[in-house]
Amino acid sequence: MAERQSSRRREAMRATLAAEAARLIVDQGVRSPLLARRKAAERLGLRDPLIQPALAEIEAAVRERLRLFAPPERGRWLAERRRAALDAMRFFAPFEPRLVGAVLDGSADRHSAICLHLFTDDPLAVVELLWRHGIPFEEDGRRLRLDREREAVFPVLRFVAGEDPIDLTVLPLAMLRQPPLERGGERPMARASRAALERLLAEESR
Repeated sequence: MAERQSSRRREAMRATLAAEAARLIVDQGVRSPLLARRKAAERLGLRDPLIQPALAEIEAAVRERLRLFAPPERGRWLAERRRAALDAMRFFAPFEPRLVGAVLDGSADRHSAICLHLFTDDPLAVVELLWRHGIPFEEDGRRLRLDREREAVFPVLRFVAGEDPIDLTVLPLAMLRQPPLERGGERPMARASRAALERLLAEESR
């Protein structure tokens, strides 16, 4: 009995921490879930490693907070950001783009980038496409989990299209069939093809 009660208390504290981290992300603009989790633990005095929520739990709490407290116009600008993502996917069609992240799962705010995975065994081909169209960009790298034991760093290209920040992660073609794992979890990362995003937009417009 005591062990079950202790387990329930830990789960309640994890949920409380996840909710506070989500509040910091949504209401105060903290961009990093890791930073939000640390700030939430400090604010609530809940620093026990055993009760720290996984990043997937924080992301779920963000979605729930947005559902409960988002302004009425949020649905409109989320749809606008998804339509902008569709335009970007058409532009990058030769690289089999997949939409990932907050714009896909609905947790995006006005500052969230449109995150795409592009697939090619020649990353320079993406750079050359941007050069040809006169699109200035910044280069970076991103570490992704390939499975429970392996990680790798992949090229990232960032630019702004109109008012929409675009974040491209360039992956090898083989990863079309094997997506990386989600942050802080063991499931494959959710992602959507152009056709899937078109269906989503059509369903939401009904």
